[in-house]
This record gives sequence, structure tokens and C-alpha cells, in this order.
Amino acid sequence: MSWQTYVDSNLIGTGRVHRAAILGLAGGVWATSAGFTLSADEQKVILGGFLKPEMIQASGFRLEGQKYFTILAGERTIQGKKQANGAVLVKTKQAVLVAEYHAPTQAAEATPVVESLADYLISVGY
Repeated sequence: MSWQTYVDSNLIGTGRVHRAAILGLAGGVWATSAGFTLSADEQKVILGGFLKPEMIQASGFRLEGQKYFTILAGERTIQGKKQANGAVLVKTKQAVLVAEYHAPTQAAEATPVVESLADYLISVGY
């Protein structure tokens, strides 16, 4: 299966995720939903958030220039909120899944979708 299929089917296709991307831990975008472009600085902050959760907790992060306030920053999962919308970032062995959801979807609905895909990717070595 291609990386794009994971974004299109396993994330966007669930109806719980509005836009998504898969970032390589070593850098680069592996796949992204149509029109979802994260700048190099945004990618750097996201990846760095897993190395120093206290930094992303204090400053938040941006997706396409939109500021998200960090509500949870752990070794595996980072959650952000922007008004009624939110984002879930989940780290695997080699990548970070970036998923944005829009109201009325809530974190409790979107997070399991992203974490389930992360669990699968970890199980196959990614």
C-alpha cells in the first residue's frame, strides 16, 4: 500500500479527519491530503515536539500557518486545539502522522483513528 493510500483511506476516509500528512522522522513529507502543505518550519516544530514536549507545550504549533494551542504533549501523541477544531500528531518508529479535524468531530473521535494507524505502522516496522 502506498503512503498516500494511508492518508486517503485510513485517515481522511474515516470521516473523522479533515486533512492529514505523514512526515518522515528523518525529514520530508511522505504523503499529504490534497491542498495540505506544511512549511519546513512547521515540520521542524512538529518533529521537535516529540524530542522536547515541554517546548511544544509552551509555544504550540502551526499547520498551514494556523496556530494550535497544545493541550497534550507526550512521547507518542501531541494534541492541539484551535477554537472548535483540533489536531492530533502521533509518532511511530519512522514517521509522524499529522491529522486535523473540524467540529463537530472531537479529539475523542479523531485520536483513536490516528493512533490505530500508528499502531499498525509500528507493527510493520514503521
